Amino acid sequence: MDMRALGGHGLQVGVEGLGLMGMSAHYGATDDTESLATIDRALELGVTLLDTAEGYGPFHNEQLLGKALAGRRDSAVVATKTGMEFTDEGEFRGHNATPEYIRRSADRSLRHLGTDHIDLYYLHRIDPRVPVEESVGAMAELVAAGKVRHIGLCEAAPATIGRAHAVHPLAAVQTEYSLFERGIEQDGVRAALDELGIGLVAYSPLGRGFLSGALTSPADFAADDFRRTDPRFQGENFDRNLAVVDLLRSLAAEKGVTPSQLALAWTLRQGAVPIPGTKRRRYLEENVAATAVEVGDEDLARIEEVAPLGVASGDRYAPELMKGLGG
Repeated sequence: MDMRALGGHGLQVGVEGLGLMGMSAHYGATDDTESLATIDRALELGVTLLDTAEGYGPFHNEQLLGKALAGRRDSAVVATKTGMEFTDEGEFRGHNATPEYIRRSADRSLRHLGTDHIDLYYLHRIDPRVPVEESVGAMAELVAAGKVRHIGLCEAAPATIGRAHAVHPLAAVQTEYSLFERGIEQDGVRAALDELGIGLVAYSPLGRGFLSGALTSPADFAADDFRRTDPRFQGENFDRNLAVVDLLRSLAAEKGVTPSQLALAWTLRQGAVPIPGTKRRRYLEENVAATAVEVGDEDLARIEEVAPLGVASGDRYAPELMKGLGG
């Protein structure tokens, strides 16, 4: 797999990473044996960026990754996140990006991961009660102490990104970005990243499964699958979005690829590092094959015709979750 730089300070990752959240939470039943086999296969295929967070489980996801990397820590770029407070017993307490909590949660993540350093440490969400300079200052102290190699933000506004980057260089900003979600092209985030030389890591590059072309009905989701409350998967929104996917499926078929591969190849063409989430080897292999799919200018134009900016129907999160974005 080709490599791509995140930021300007030596962090190199495979052009496609792997999101691990679904191996522990939010997307129905999990299977640690298959999840570990999927991580093994990802490393075999050249995937290096493995994305987790203390809140995925909570803690189970970091522990799972620690088990997967035992004896081969240097084969992966480990990314995890802080700023969403959990007690040691796993009780969620809300946003907490105070320096004290960041230091405490970093040490806990290191224990769960079974490592002495985190390659990429994100602030999971901006805490409106804490100036981002204080949060990033604490993360910079972790870099100085050797516990963290690089830092980043998740879901931050352009001005916040600039203020954080002035305290300590950011390697990456992680945000939702896909053919269904291109808001960063309008709100100034993408322009800020390009201007400051910060990498873009795209989560949900398959629109939470919509762009895979495999979804047919919201009724197919498990009872504990959070997409049951996602506006894009509700009522008429679902039907409208499925119609767009049908058009993309036709374009993908003309190129001899799957809808997932076309969507990921589009994201790669935008210069992002997508981290599609999966807990199964067969989907991982399909996703990684997208790195060999060429999307030329003509392809881009045809994709833009059927999936222009703002094409998705419905907000990307339920109202209570939208409040925590873009701080």
